[in-house]
Amino acid sequence: MTQPPNLDALDTFLVELNRASGEVILPLFRVENGLEDKGGSAGFDPVTAADRGAEAAIRALIETHWPDHGVIGEEYGEDRPDAEFVWVLDPIDGTRAFIAGLPVWTTLIGLRHRGRPVLGSIGQPFIGEIFIGQASGSRLLSRGTSRPLVTRNGVPLNRAIVVTTDPPATFNEAELAAWGRVRAAARLVRFGCDAYAYAMVAAGTVDMVIEAGLKSWDIEAAIPVLEGAGGSVTDWRGEPMGQSGGAAVLVGDPKLLDEVLPLL
Repeated sequence: MTQPPNLDALDTFLVELNRASGEVILPLFRVENGLEDKGGSAGFDPVTAADRGAEAAIRALIETHWPDHGVIGEEYGEDRPDAEFVWVLDPIDGTRAFIAGLPVWTTLIGLRHRGRPVLGSIGQPFIGEIFIGQASGSRLLSRGTSRPLVTRNGVPLNRAIVVTTDPPATFNEAELAAWGRVRAAARLVRFGCDAYAYAMVAAGTVDMVIEAGLKSWDIEAAIPVLEGAGGSVTDWRGEPMGQSGGAAVLVGDPKLLDEVLPLL
């Protein structure tokens, strides 16, 4: 992966974006948060004042400091999506967890350069963690400290910890059957962690995350974090994730793909 210019400066700016979004979100966590349902007849699709406020704060900083950059966000759509640099935002990934008071929601902020994810973060301000990654490496910022992130290696599928969010709600019939094969082969499976599970793969405590029905803002920020820590992110066919999202496999040890892809 070729590093674009000024990536160190953009890395520092990414930390600033996380802190600004956290300042908006945290006062609305575990309190009345302006919950709305934007799903309508398609089913419950929650959004809160925290989602909208955090994305607005991130966009305002980008416009101030990098006005030539594009932005794609879950709440406010696209602005200059064909720019050389494009930020891809999910201000609260895991809004259902957020409204339930569960601290596994995260803020996902990714950066594309000429269409490729090159920098990303998974932030959890309530816990006080920012997982940041790029090609040169990934790190965890937590309570004034910084440490490298390294994925776990050498774990076969029959000893792996595998996470997904909500298979009956997010997988179609064929995907659910494929997931059943993986679940039967794995040692331990956990549910409902949203993008915080991605961070745990980068941190070396989870071996694999399998998801489907993702939008670009659900996954792009995680790709540099995982790859910088030694992991891999592909679709269910083993191909690179496209800009439209889709079904994803995130592994700490790329060798795990040899076992899991045939099952999917």
